[in-house]
Amino acid sequence: MRSFLSAVLVVLVALLVPLSAVAYWADRELGDADRYTAAMSPLAGNHDVQRVVVTQASRALAGQIDAGPFQGGVESLLGEALRSFTGTPAYRTAWDAANRAAHAAFLQALTTGEGDALTIDLAPIVEQVKGELVGDGVPLADRIPVSHLTVKVMEYDNLGALRRSFHMLQIAGIWLPVLTLVLAVAAVAVAARRRRALIAVGAGLAIGAGLLWLAVRICRGLTLDDLPPDVDRPAAAAVYDALTAFLRTTTWAVLALGLAVALAAWLTGRLRRTP
Repeated sequence: MRSFLSAVLVVLVALLVPLSAVAYWADRELGDADRYTAAMSPLAGNHDVQRVVVTQASRALAGQIDAGPFQGGVESLLGEALRSFTGTPAYRTAWDAANRAAHAAFLQALTTGEGDALTIDLAPIVEQVKGELVGDGVPLADRIPVSHLTVKVMEYDNLGALRRSFHMLQIAGIWLPVLTLVLAVAAVAVAARRRRALIAVGAGLAIGAGLLWLAVRICRGLTLDDLPPDVDRPAAAAVYDALTAFLRTTTWAVLALGLAVALAAWLTGRLRRTP
C-alpha cells in the first residue's frame, strides 16, 4: 500500500511540474513589468522584429504627412531613418520604454477582457527618430506627428479562453510549486523503500521537465497557426520565444535536478552494496 501511494504521488509530481512552472511564469514573469520588459528587451536586436517596426512605422508616418508629389520619397526617407536608428543604443532605450508601456495594455487584455492583441506603441521610437531628423535638417521632418502608433505583434481569435487560463494560473502561481515540492517529499516519506522512491521522484521530475518542453513546443505551433494573415509570423515567433524563455530555462533546470537526484540516489545504493 505504501509503495502504491508513493507511486501515485510521483505521478502527480510529474504532472504538476509543467503546471507549476507555467503558473509561476504567468504570475511572476508575465505579471511583472520589469521582468516582462527584460524578456522583450533582446528583441530590439531581432531582424524580423526590426523589419516589422520599420515597415509599419514608416508607412503609417508617411500617411500622416502631405508631401504632394514627394510622398514616395518621404516614406523611403523615413524607412531609411528608422532602419539606421534601429542600430543605435537610443533605439534600445526607446524599445524598452515602448514595451514597458505595452505591458499595461498586455495585462489589461489578459485580465479585463478588453482587446484581443499584443501591441507595441512606437511613440517613444518615433519621437527619437523625429528629433534626429529635425537635428539633421531633413525637410518635412518637423511635420512628423508624435502620436500613438501601435504595431501588432500577436493576435488571438479566442482570447477569452486565454484570459480565463491566465487568471487561474496567476492564482496558482505560488501554491502550486509549493504543492509539487510537498508531494515530492511525501512520495519519499511514505515509501517502504525510500532510496527507490527518491530515484522515482528524480525520474518524475525529469519526465515533468519533458512534458513542459513538449507543452511549450505545441503551444508555439498552435499560437502561430492561429495568427491572422496580417501579422508577421517570424516576428510573432520571436516574441513567443522571448516570452517563453523562462519556461525553456526551467525545463533544463528541472531536468538536470531530476537526473541529479535519481543518479545520486542510485549511486548511494551501489556504494552501500560495495564490500
